[in-house]
Amino acid sequence: MLLCYRLPREPSGPRTTLWRRLKRLGVAQLADGLVALPADARTRESLEWLADDVVAASGTAGLWVARPTTVAQERELAAGMATARAEEYRSLAGQCQEALGADPAERSRALRRLRGEWRAVNRRDFFPPAERERAAAALRELAAAVDRDATGAPV
Repeated sequence: MLLCYRLPREPSGPRTTLWRRLKRLGVAQLADGLVALPADARTRESLEWLADDVVAASGTAGLWVARPTTVAQERELAAGMATARAEEYRSLAGQCQEALGADPAERSRALRRLRGEWRAVNRRDFFPPAERERAAAALRELAAAVDRDATGAPV
Protein backbone atom coordinates (compact mmCIF):
# COMPACT_ATOMS: atom_id res chain seq x y z
CA MET A 1 0.00 0.00 0.00
CA LEU A 2 1.22 3.46 -0.84
CA LEU A 3 0.12 6.65 0.84
CA CYS A 4 0.83 9.77 -1.14
CA TYR A 5 0.17 12.92 0.87
CA ARG A 6 0.76 16.65 1.03
CA LEU A 7 0.18 18.83 4.07
CA PRO A 8 0.49 22.62 4.40
CA ARG A 9 3.66 23.74 6.18
CA GLU A 10 1.68 25.78 8.70
CA PRO A 11 0.45 24.89 11.19
CA SER A 12 3.18 22.34 11.78
CA GLY A 13 1.22 20.29 14.33
CA PRO A 14 -0.56 18.03 11.81
CA ARG A 15 2.74 17.35 10.00
CA THR A 16 4.44 16.35 13.25
CA THR A 17 1.51 14.17 14.30
CA LEU A 18 1.44 12.45 10.92
CA TRP A 19 5.21 11.85 11.01
CA ARG A 20 4.96 10.25 14.46
CA ARG A 21 2.04 8.03 13.44
CA LEU A 22 3.84 6.94 10.25
CA LYS A 23 6.91 6.08 12.29
CA ARG A 24 4.78 4.04 14.71
CA LEU A 25 3.41 2.07 11.75
CA GLY A 26 6.94 1.33 10.48
CA VAL A 27 6.45 2.72 6.97
CA ALA A 28 9.12 2.78 4.31
CA GLN A 29 9.68 6.38 3.23
CA LEU A 30 9.98 6.24 -0.58
CA ALA A 31 10.07 10.00 -1.18
CA ASP A 32 8.78 13.20 0.39
CA GLY A 33 5.10 12.59 0.90
CA LEU A 34 5.20 8.97 -0.28
CA VAL A 35 5.30 6.01 2.10
CA ALA A 36 4.73 2.27 1.71
CA LEU A 37 3.60 -0.65 3.82
CA PRO A 38 2.93 -4.28 2.90
CA ALA A 39 -0.69 -4.62 1.82
CA ASP A 40 -2.99 -6.31 4.32
CA ALA A 41 -6.28 -5.35 5.97
CA ARG A 42 -4.61 -3.84 9.04
CA THR A 43 -2.14 -1.64 7.15
CA ARG A 44 -4.78 -0.56 4.65
CA GLU A 45 -7.12 0.53 7.44
CA SER A 46 -4.30 2.37 9.22
CA LEU A 47 -3.32 4.24 6.07
CA GLU A 48 -6.98 5.06 5.32
CA TRP A 49 -7.27 6.67 8.76
CA LEU A 50 -4.09 8.66 8.17
CA ALA A 51 -5.29 9.79 4.74
CA ASP A 52 -8.54 11.01 6.31
CA ASP A 53 -6.54 12.93 8.93
CA VAL A 54 -4.41 14.55 6.21
CA VAL A 55 -7.51 15.72 4.34
CA ALA A 56 -9.04 16.99 7.60
CA ALA A 57 -5.86 19.07 8.12
CA SER A 58 -6.40 20.79 4.72
CA GLY A 59 -4.00 18.48 2.91
CA THR A 60 -4.36 16.00 0.10
CA ALA A 61 -3.90 12.24 0.31
CA GLY A 62 -4.31 9.22 -1.87
CA LEU A 63 -3.97 5.51 -1.23
CA TRP A 64 -2.65 3.18 -3.89
CA VAL A 65 -2.25 -0.55 -4.13
CA ALA A 66 1.09 -1.02 -5.83
CA ARG A 67 3.61 -3.70 -6.63
CA PRO A 68 7.34 -3.23 -7.26
CA THR A 69 8.14 -3.94 -10.89
CA THR A 70 11.26 -5.95 -10.11
CA VAL A 71 12.27 -8.48 -7.48
CA ALA A 72 15.29 -6.28 -6.73
CA GLN A 73 13.01 -3.34 -5.84
CA GLU A 74 10.91 -5.55 -3.62
CA ARG A 75 14.00 -6.90 -1.83
CA GLU A 76 15.40 -3.40 -1.39
CA LEU A 77 12.16 -2.19 0.18
CA ALA A 78 11.94 -5.22 2.50
CA ALA A 79 15.63 -4.92 3.43
CA GLY A 80 15.21 -1.25 4.31
CA MET A 81 12.27 -2.00 6.56
CA ALA A 82 14.10 -4.95 8.17
CA THR A 83 17.17 -2.78 8.80
CA ALA A 84 15.06 -0.19 10.60
CA ARG A 85 13.51 -2.87 12.82
CA ALA A 86 16.93 -4.49 13.44
CA GLU A 87 18.16 -1.20 14.87
CA GLU A 88 15.14 -1.04 17.18
CA TYR A 89 15.65 -4.65 18.30
CA ARG A 90 19.36 -3.99 19.00
CA SER A 91 18.41 -1.00 21.13
CA LEU A 92 15.84 -3.05 23.01
CA ALA A 93 18.35 -5.86 23.67
CA GLY A 94 20.87 -3.29 24.94
CA GLN A 95 18.31 -1.79 27.29
CA CYS A 96 17.53 -5.27 28.62
CA GLN A 97 21.22 -5.85 29.33
CA GLU A 98 21.49 -2.50 31.11
CA ALA A 99 18.42 -3.29 33.22
CA LEU A 100 20.04 -6.53 34.44
CA GLY A 101 22.52 -4.40 36.39
CA ALA A 102 19.85 -2.27 38.04
CA ASP A 103 18.27 -2.77 41.44
CA PRO A 104 15.28 -5.16 41.59
CA ALA A 105 12.58 -2.45 41.60
CA GLU A 106 14.10 -0.71 38.59
CA ARG A 107 14.58 -4.06 36.86
CA SER A 108 10.87 -4.81 37.26
CA ARG A 109 9.86 -1.37 35.91
CA ALA A 110 12.23 -1.78 32.99
CA LEU A 111 10.74 -5.19 32.16
CA ARG A 112 7.21 -3.74 31.95
CA ARG A 113 8.41 -0.85 29.78
CA LEU A 114 10.53 -3.04 27.51
CA ARG A 115 7.72 -5.56 27.01
CA GLY A 116 5.61 -2.67 25.76
CA GLU A 117 8.38 -1.57 23.43
CA TRP A 118 8.73 -5.16 22.19
CA ARG A 119 5.03 -5.28 21.30
CA ALA A 120 5.25 -1.92 19.50
CA VAL A 121 8.28 -2.95 17.44
CA ASN A 122 6.78 -6.35 16.73
CA ARG A 123 3.59 -4.74 15.33
CA ARG A 124 5.61 -2.87 12.71
CA ASP A 125 7.99 -5.74 11.94
CA PHE A 126 6.90 -7.04 8.54
CA PHE A 127 10.27 -8.60 7.60
CA PRO A 128 11.79 -9.94 10.86
CA PRO A 129 15.58 -9.61 11.07
CA ALA A 130 17.86 -11.91 13.07
CA GLU A 131 18.06 -9.25 15.78
CA ARG A 132 14.45 -9.99 16.66
CA GLU A 133 15.35 -13.31 18.27
CA ARG A 134 18.33 -11.76 20.11
CA ALA A 135 16.03 -9.10 21.57
CA ALA A 136 13.50 -11.79 22.54
CA ALA A 137 16.27 -13.74 24.32
CA ALA A 138 17.42 -10.61 26.16
CA LEU A 139 13.84 -9.92 27.23
CA ARG A 140 13.46 -13.50 28.48
CA GLU A 141 16.72 -13.17 30.43
CA LEU A 142 15.47 -9.96 32.06
CA ALA A 143 12.11 -11.60 32.88
CA ALA A 144 13.95 -14.52 34.50
CA ALA A 145 15.97 -12.09 36.62
CA VAL A 146 12.78 -10.33 37.73
CA ASP A 147 11.24 -13.70 38.59
CA ARG A 148 14.31 -14.58 40.66
CA ASP A 149 14.01 -11.21 42.43
CA ALA A 150 10.36 -11.93 43.25
CA THR A 151 11.01 -15.43 44.58
CA GLY A 152 14.30 -14.69 46.27
CA ALA A 153 15.98 -17.46 44.28
CA PRO A 154 19.77 -17.26 44.01
CA VAL A 155 21.30 -15.92 40.81
